[in-house]
Amino acid sequence: MADINFSRPAAQPDSRGAEVSPGSARAGELRWDIIELLFFAYRDFVGDADHELEAFGFGRAHHRVLHFVHRYPGLKVADLLDVLRITKQSLGRVLKQLLDEGYIIQKTGNNDRRQRLLYATPKGEALVGKLAGMQTDRINRAIAEIGPAGTETVRQFLRAMIDRDDPDKVLETIFGSGKPAKT
Repeated sequence: MADINFSRPAAQPDSRGAEVSPGSARAGELRWDIIELLFFAYRDFVGDADHELEAFGFGRAHHRVLHFVHRYPGLKVADLLDVLRITKQSLGRVLKQLLDEGYIIQKTGNNDRRQRLLYATPKGEALVGKLAGMQTDRINRAIAEIGPAGTETVRQFLRAMIDRDDPDKVLETIFGSGKPAKT
């Protein structure tokens, strides 16, 4: 028969190899409730768009690229890479398909001809509008359940989930004093 030990467990390494004491929040009560709610909410939030994107042979990466290019016309490729936190190679295939199929156009910068500025075409804007409409419907249904007063709490929670030292220019625009170019 195995021994049952009720003593405090020893410190365990975290994902970076640093020791985490058993009394810390990480080793103590984990927020499985919120973690799983976020997983399921994300699954359903993007699932609506995923289904629509399949008809075009697109995936979530296409959606993210189209979204930010539409919301911030003239977005530099370098800034898009920063916002999405992906490599040039990861962006390359997706961007090429969106350019080839006429959802995005690329222009050179006025001051620096090496710059590649991205713009959604009317075709791209229509797809983004359709996807955003489906996601807005889901958001509106959820807000109707919590009431308008809960909307600001949701915004605060989501802002707090984003890394504070995030250098992304688009996020600074969204959460800073600026506003996106299109609504």
